[in-house]
Amino acid sequence: MLQKFKQWLKAGNSPFARLIFKLIKTITNPQFPVIRPVHGLLYHLHRFITEFISNLGRILYWTPIFKTRLTNNPGNLNLYSGMPLLLGPLKITMGDNCRVSGHSTISGRGSNKTKPELVIGNNVGISWQNEIFVGNRVEIGDNVRLAVKVRIVGYPGHPVDHEARAQGLPDTDDQVGDIIIGNNAWLAAGVTVMGNVTIGEGTIVATNSVVTKDLPPHVLAGGIPAKVIKKLPSHPDNNATHRSES
Repeated sequence: MLQKFKQWLKAGNSPFARLIFKLIKTITNPQFPVIRPVHGLLYHLHRFITEFISNLGRILYWTPIFKTRLTNNPGNLNLYSGMPLLLGPLKITMGDNCRVSGHSTISGRGSNKTKPELVIGNNVGISWQNEIFVGNRVEIGDNVRLAVKVRIVGYPGHPVDHEARAQGLPDTDDQVGDIIIGNNAWLAAGVTVMGNVTIGEGTIVATNSVVTKDLPPHVLAGGIPAKVIKKLPSHPDNNATHRSES
């Protein structure tokens, strides 16, 4: 009965049905009038309070906790939006002046005989919802930029054989590959990099591309699988690490 009444209100063409439907929506979703001077002040106050609490948590809580998982003590680490999710065994080394989103996942392959190693250079930017899966070793060079939702896949997590996969067995050693991302490279939003891949210095990989083979230095690459689109100018004077950016 109630369902039929709701359907009549939503689909009814009579003025009475439309009036009742509008009245119910008004009652269930009331709107307080906007007083711009008051609510504008409240907005700025809200921003100040939330940013103050966020920065306080970053300085006193998230950053020190995260640094306990590193092999070194990098300077000027900007760990924003909390702490990345760290899974499995990992040896992580990070350079100075890095900016890392807390909405990221870093995972180490658990079935390795040795601890997987992630090496991050100086002045690296890792944006939100990045996923870094370290099989044996992943190297990210100086001044690298990883845009949103970049996936670096050094191991797949599951075996190729369907019976082994059904039994919940891990991937095999031949499925694991190192990944090297050269200095000054930029991986745009949604890029996936598979194992056994080296991306050359200064190379840019276009949005949503999948990198399955090595890419040379100073090129624009894109597609599935990613291929060289054009060469980019090389700037020798800019190859040195710039530590002023974050």
